[in-house]
Amino acid sequence: MKFTWKKVAADPETLRKFLSVHGISHRMYKRIKTGGGEVKINGHQVGNAQPLRTGDEVVVNLPDEVSDPNVAVSNQPIEVVYEDDHWLVVDKPAGLTVVPGPSNHDDTLVNRIKYHWVQEHARNLVPHIITRLDRFTSGLVLVAKHQLANSLANDMLAAKTLHKNYLAVVAGSGLTQHGFIDRPIAKDPDGFGQIIAADGKSAQTEYWVKREFRDRTVVEVILHTGRTHQIRVHFASIGHPLLGDALYHGPLNLGIDRQALHAASLAFNDPFSKQLFKFTSPLPQDILSIID
Repeated sequence: MKFTWKKVAADPETLRKFLSVHGISHRMYKRIKTGGGEVKINGHQVGNAQPLRTGDEVVVNLPDEVSDPNVAVSNQPIEVVYEDDHWLVVDKPAGLTVVPGPSNHDDTLVNRIKYHWVQEHARNLVPHIITRLDRFTSGLVLVAKHQLANSLANDMLAAKTLHKNYLAVVAGSGLTQHGFIDRPIAKDPDGFGQIIAADGKSAQTEYWVKREFRDRTVVEVILHTGRTHQIRVHFASIGHPLLGDALYHGPLNLGIDRQALHAASLAFNDPFSKQLFKFTSPLPQDILSIID
């Protein structure tokens, strides 16, 4: 895949710094050079210390990301919300694991995406998962289709310009209409989940009450940090665990048998087209059934 940029007066004057501005780190530059790609200035291959002048044209050809033979192909369907040369947005159902692991090698979201791209005769066959979800969380997953998109997406995550909103149904009522949970999270040394711990990693969750019932509340949630199980741990810690969340002692008798959590919206400024991208996913039927 080829990318072309022209240096303007405000750009850095060395190739290495210029490429960094456009999302290509020194490490990625080395992978490009050793992996079959190339970097040229005005049609000529050069070193990364090459000085640039205003008006110079820099062309980067990314090497193809070939299929990993250890990653199986699954022909089970995926629900594609959006796809272009750089991004894939998928609406993941609850129960589908995102990446292969010891308990599931053959039919995860990654395996299904690989099949989708093989069918499209894509040149890049390595899905870069940007917004990973727990197995039993449903909703939008953003996937980068090549290493530059992956780098730029991680920059957006670091800068907090990739915006994700969740909807959750938590146990009980009486939450403030707008709240902020600021409690550090650490891995549970005696179990499979996470716990609130003074020596844990900083974690902040903001929420707004959308609907309230006698024994459950619908909340909209955004994460200011990205800790494992953050929404689930934080609401359990304030006495309002998610319905159906057995790991964090959520009620299992209120109509749903998985954590009532859905990645409902995703928005970011696309660094390639310079357009604002916004995607939404409707609540799945199992969550709708417990709030209607």
